[in-house]
Amino acid sequence: MIFGKLLGALIGYNWFNIPGAALGLFIGHQFDKALSGSMSGARGGAGNQAQIQQAFFRMTFLTMGKLAKADGQVSKDEIEWAEFVMSRMNLTADMRQQAMQLFSEGKIDGFDLDAELVGFRQVVGRHATVVQMFLEIQIQAAYADGSVSQSENVLLRHICAQLGISDMRFEMIHQRIKAERAFAGQGGFHQQGAGQPQYTPADKLKEAYKVIGVEESATDAVLKKAYRRLMSQHHPDKLVAKGLPEEMMRIAKEKTQEIQAAYDLIKQHRKG
Repeated sequence: MIFGKLLGALIGYNWFNIPGAALGLFIGHQFDKALSGSMSGARGGAGNQAQIQQAFFRMTFLTMGKLAKADGQVSKDEIEWAEFVMSRMNLTADMRQQAMQLFSEGKIDGFDLDAELVGFRQVVGRHATVVQMFLEIQIQAAYADGSVSQSENVLLRHICAQLGISDMRFEMIHQRIKAERAFAGQGGFHQQGAGQPQYTPADKLKEAYKVIGVEESATDAVLKKAYRRLMSQHHPDKLVAKGLPEEMMRIAKEKTQEIQAAYDLIKQHRKG
């Protein structure tokens, strides 16, 4: 690319003759490098979308299997949760079989999850929202039998460390998932799994604030900003564009519906 060099040299020469042309050439060269890198990154991101989708699909079910076996025995609830996710994805018969094979592979003693995570991180790269969606699905999977065991918690934190997610970030996401489960009750993406308690309207309102991630004393402006950030992070079209498998769109859509419902409940309460 020489556009920047030519333009920089021309402008520099008009201002300061030969010395100006030399300076303009250098500045133009830096511009061309930056532009070339930007275009290359854009092409690489678009070209890698299918690869990201495949990696996400593979990593999702391998990790589910590893989590299910983390406390030594795979429960019926954990198997049903994996099947529930598959049904939400509307998988073809071949893809469903592949998902079950990956789930079974993840359960094998000695399965090298770390090697898979390294490859996953390399493929996904800087798409933080895609990584977050992956983690949210795994946390929900850990709740399949009603609670997260100590061994599951340790494994989830290890996964976060491998993916560059801090303990603080993990706790924030974890607490929001707990709130979403409580708020959703018997509906939505979080309906599957044991241990769903009943909540009073006051309890449900408290959980709605936790879903959005703000205190009950938060101003309307702070509330709206947090809500918009969450909706942006979980927007199905945006996630698919960044590499989320299209089969996962229904799950992402249901999560945005739960966020919307929590926000609407808070707004309704504040108006009342």
